Amino acid sequence: MKELVSYIAKGLVDNPDQVTVNEVEGEHITVIELKVAKNDMGKLIGRQGKTARALRTLVIAAAVKQKKKAVLEILD
Repeated sequence: MKELVSYIAKGLVDNPDQVTVNEVEGEHITVIELKVAKNDMGKLIGRQGKTARALRTLVIAAAVKQKKKAVLEILD
């Protein structure tokens, strides 16, 4: 899932070299932390959060396919 989020995020932003994705495995859930450059934050979130919501939906769908639970957090 980390690779999926990284691939999509790098395609959306102007500075793909500043995209970092960290995967934190918990006991019941996996947290995927996504960090981009400050000036790319708006592109990643999208109008009214639609792009961010779509990314989160993709992460949840990929996790369900692997029979896991996951959540995407977009960090400043």
